[in-house]
Amino acid sequence: MKKALILSLLGFTMLTACSPKEQKTVETPKSEGYPITIQNFSKAEGAESWQKKDQTFDKAPERVLANTQPAAELLLHLGLKDKIVGVGAVFGEPDKSVEKEFNELNHLSTDYIGKEVALSVDPDLVYGRGGLFDNQDWGVGTVDTLNDMGIKTFVLNSSVTNGTFDSIYDDIDNLGKVFNVTNKADEFKSELKERQATLDKKLTKIKDDQTFAYLHTTDPAELYVYPAHNETFFNDIFKMVKLDNVFKEEKGEVSVEKLIETDPDVLIVADWQTMKGGISGEKMIDSVLKNKKLSSMKAVKNKQIYAVDYNYMFGYGYQSLEGIEKLADQMYPEK
Repeated sequence: MKKALILSLLGFTMLTACSPKEQKTVETPKSEGYPITIQNFSKAEGAESWQKKDQTFDKAPERVLANTQPAAELLLHLGLKDKIVGVGAVFGEPDKSVEKEFNELNHLSTDYIGKEVALSVDPDLVYGRGGLFDNQDWGVGTVDTLNDMGIKTFVLNSSVTNGTFDSIYDDIDNLGKVFNVTNKADEFKSELKERQATLDKKLTKIKDDQTFAYLHTTDPAELYVYPAHNETFFNDIFKMVKLDNVFKEEKGEVSVEKLIETDPDVLIVADWQTMKGGISGEKMIDSVLKNKKLSSMKAVKNKQIYAVDYNYMFGYGYQSLEGIEKLADQMYPEK
């Protein structure tokens, strides 16, 4: 499976010489309501687990680098368009309600961006998906590295291990505090909670979960079963539509033979059509239905194969709710 992550670094030091008599203690003026301290996260280079790390803001950030499209779209809902100086990983189904504003932003790449690109916009805050805070070519740099350079960080709570859809509400609360837009944050949070409650109400009559497996591949001729172990956000959003990941406890690779033997009720594939040269969900579904290896599976026999946009599954944002709403309409049209 092809994975990518993104990293960003920039540092700058100014030294001023003056005689002892000229030296003065100058206090940086604090903006009203600041400083603000939020609990956030850090992960050491090469480590597997995230640790809690506070971030303190003396004022609202002015130059924000969003490392993914879903991260940027959330800021737009909070009225922060003018704060965004760059966006990486511009792909996936757009949020139609902010699409016009998003298209006016500085799109840095349709792929995950490296640190040089990220730092080229001189951010004072690097924000977004946790997995992209790394010192690899595709990463924006670790949290500690960026902080040591004087750049604040905001790792989405939803994107670290143990994150769930409810973690998005924590992220919205914290962003409201950091940017002093708590009213906007409360309004958007209420809107999402109302949608989530409506979905839950529609599906109350469905008492039993079905099992599912996720086939992560960009080529219909290939089959790769992604167990999504420790992908707590991914597994949580599918629970919203009464689906339980049959391989969530698997730590290693899952063979196609094991997939067939386990025989989950539903198969989920990714829809890549929003990416350049990407294949549509319809074609992915059709290829699975025609795959002779899988012909004995009940998901194939019952045509319970569904395509979901990649960002709905792995964008770790509020957009996942729309993806799950669409999936619910396909799975349970009578509800």
